Amino acid sequence: MQLKLENAAEASGRPVPRLLAVSKTQDATAVAELAAAGQHAFGENYVQETAAKQPALAALGLEWHLIGHLQSNKAREAATLFDWVQTVDRAKLVTALAQHRADDRPPLNVLIQVNIDDEASKHGCQPGDVPALADAIAAQPRLRLRGLMVIPTPHPDPEQRRGAFRRTRALFEALRAAHPGVDTLSMGMSDDHAIAIAEGATMVRIGTALFGARPRPA
Repeated sequence: MQLKLENAAEASGRPVPRLLAVSKTQDATAVAELAAAGQHAFGENYVQETAAKQPALAALGLEWHLIGHLQSNKAREAATLFDWVQTVDRAKLVTALAQHRADDRPPLNVLIQVNIDDEASKHGCQPGDVPALADAIAAQPRLRLRGLMVIPTPHPDPEQRRGAFRRTRALFEALRAAHPGVDTLSMGMSDDHAIAIAEGATMVRIGTALFGARPRPA
C-alpha cells in the first residue's frame, strides 16, 4: 500500500501522505500483524471496540485515531484512549475532550470533521462553522488543532468526489493561514486515495486495501 501512495503522490507532484490503517472490526491479532510490517497509526470507529482491543497491543506503542462519530458521553473515554480525534464537529465536544485529557499526557490531536457535501445523513460541521470551532480548539491547552477531516458523498465514480476534495483543500488552506500550526488534511480512502492525494490530502484512511473487505452483517 505504501508503494501505491508513493506512486500516486509522484504522479500528481504531491508529498507522500501519512497512511492511517483503518482497523475497525479487525481483531488485535490482525492489527499486530500489520504493526509488525511497520504500520504505526490505526483508526477506529468505536470507543468500546478500541478499549477492548488496546490491552493486547499496549506494548507496541501504536498511535490511535478515532475516526467515527463521537457522542459527548464518550468524550472522557476518548480523551484517554486516543492520540487523535478526527471527528470533532461541535463546541460541546471541544470542551468535554479538553476537560478529560490528563495533564500528564501530550495534548490530544484534533481534526475538525466537515460535512463538505451537506449530507443530511453525515456528521460534521458546516464549512462556515470551521473558523469558530478552530478558535475554540486552539484556546484549549490540552488540545492541539491539527486540521480537517472529510468524507465526501460516496459517488460510485470516485472521480465525482474530486470537487469535494478540492473544496476541502481550500478550506484547509484558509484554516492554516489563521492557525499556522495546522498541518493535517485527512481525506481519501481505499477507492479514492489517488484523487484525494492529487487534491492535497496529507493523510489517507485505508482499510479494505490493507485488511480486505469486511464481512457483511448477517
